[in-house]
Amino acid sequence: MAGSDAGEAPNASQRTRSATGPDGVAIEDDGSAAHEPDSDAVATTDGRWLRLRVAWRLVVVVRQFLPLALAYARDRRRFLLFGRGRQVDQETQVARAESLLDTLVTLGPTFIKVGQILSTRPDVLPGPYIGVLQRLQDRVPPAEWDDIEPVVATELGPVAEAFDSFDTEPISGASLGQVYTARLAGQRVAVKVLRPNIRRRVAADLRVIETLTPLLVRGAEPGQAFTLENLADEFSATIREEMDYVHEARMLRTIRGNFADDDRIRVPEPIDSHSGPRVLTMEYVEGTKITDVERLDAMGVDRERLVERLFQAYIEMVLEQGVFHADPHPGNLAVRSDGTIVFYDFGITGTVGEQLQEQIFEFYVSIARDDVDGVIDAFVAMGALDPTADRRLLREMFELVIESFRGQDVDQYRVQQLVAEFQAELYEFPLRLPQELALIVRVTTVLEGVCRTLDSEFDLIELVTEYVRGEGYASRGVQELLDRAGEELQSTAGALLVTGPKLERTLDRATRDDLTVRTALGDENGLFDRLAKQAVLGLGFVGSVFASLILLVAGDRTAATVAALGAPLALAFLYRSLRRRSGISAEPQFTRQSLREREERADEGYATAHGEAGERRD
Repeated sequence: MAGSDAGEAPNASQRTRSATGPDGVAIEDDGSAAHEPDSDAVATTDGRWLRLRVAWRLVVVVRQFLPLALAYARDRRRFLLFGRGRQVDQETQVARAESLLDTLVTLGPTFIKVGQILSTRPDVLPGPYIGVLQRLQDRVPPAEWDDIEPVVATELGPVAEAFDSFDTEPISGASLGQVYTARLAGQRVAVKVLRPNIRRRVAADLRVIETLTPLLVRGAEPGQAFTLENLADEFSATIREEMDYVHEARMLRTIRGNFADDDRIRVPEPIDSHSGPRVLTMEYVEGTKITDVERLDAMGVDRERLVERLFQAYIEMVLEQGVFHADPHPGNLAVRSDGTIVFYDFGITGTVGEQLQEQIFEFYVSIARDDVDGVIDAFVAMGALDPTADRRLLREMFELVIESFRGQDVDQYRVQQLVAEFQAELYEFPLRLPQELALIVRVTTVLEGVCRTLDSEFDLIELVTEYVRGEGYASRGVQELLDRAGEELQSTAGALLVTGPKLERTLDRATRDDLTVRTALGDENGLFDRLAKQAVLGLGFVGSVFASLILLVAGDRTAATVAALGAPLALAFLYRSLRRRSGISAEPQFTRQSLREREERADEGYATAHGEAGERRD
């Protein structure tokens, strides 16, 4: 559901005031106050309000997150400033995730959105957190009509004059906006209205998040710093787009036009004459919620074909059209009696460039070929995987995941457990999702849950394989092979022309004993520096002991005591240095044995869960 284009919405530029807050940040006014002719006064007022709001929210946010922050700090240093780290079991992680969920809900709309995005980012949080945060929904009570009406009136004029009739009870509500139904020229329409003052409140919260992000990055593991910075940028852009109904209307028209020739997909048409920056009016398209399995069966809808149609629609959007609906949760997808899929709410959309489209297709081709090395290469090419990572471990992990997804004797709960284990490994993996790819991963995660609800035997890899074959992957693969062979042949020929003379000169110098080999030792982790410091500290400890003994024998007890004080100090620093991770040791994290142990624990959890469910039924 969307807003109209700035050039097409009448007087859209006159409906919104902007002011410049601190640091040159533009602050949009929601029109809650009357228009002031003195723009400098408006800017001063908005800037002062923003500073006060940010200061107050910063205190509130820090106070809410402080217990969790202290718990995480103690995981790394048992006594905060010193001491060994401690292992956190899954039960503790679940408990902390529940606390995090409650904290996000308490902090309001902006942080609820943060939690919803985190619930689809296994590269940021471990599996137990993902499972808990996936329950997070917009738990914000609807705004009163008396607060909403001025927003509609400011955008469109008096409600009674703008519409034939208007139902003041919202049919859908979220943290940022609410949806109503009305009648316009005899047609039933849906009207989406932004909550009053929500832009100013979100702007303050975004400033708080921007202030705290460097602290989170500094305290995160090295592999997560890149992802956290990208996540903050992604969230800021996403939530601003979701509040921009002009952008949403543009996406509605674009995607509606892309599916104009497909009668299996329906996208509501925006009504520009009754839309603006904070109000979006569109045709009302009725449908059944896509996860209402009982009603779909009663309607005679083939759920297996429905899954295929939904998956194909997203493949077309991502790999062919380059613009896609990026919020496919069940509330935004509906089905009509003839099986047509209806898409709602285009506040969150994504775009895919040609290069990324090609890389994703190569990834799909590798899946279809069972080419695990190709899958790894595709992840590296997309910038999602550290190219220096251990390929042997990566290969084993991807093999296990692909095998688990292809298993025919695994029930739905089992698949969910395997996916959760994979997500847990991703948290420790050298994974670093760029912003564009992160949005696609989010869509895939949510879409997989919807499809599995419709079809318990849903096989994502099989659908990917069918798509690749349907796109003429065989002929494309042959042409690609010929192109690569030509490139390799040209490269080899060029290398032969210059390698021969160089090799001859090198052999001549070796024969004359005039060949010099230079070797450079890299120490990116500072290993040699630490070894040198440890050696100095060890010598300091030994020297202090000997000096105190010599002075004690010489009869100078005072000097001996002073000299002896250096020994425990040097020993303490030496112990601390030795306890640090050296950077050259490695522990295999992804072995078949470890995953089998996790599967056994998952089976025990499955049996326990079913046993408790049986007791509750009794």
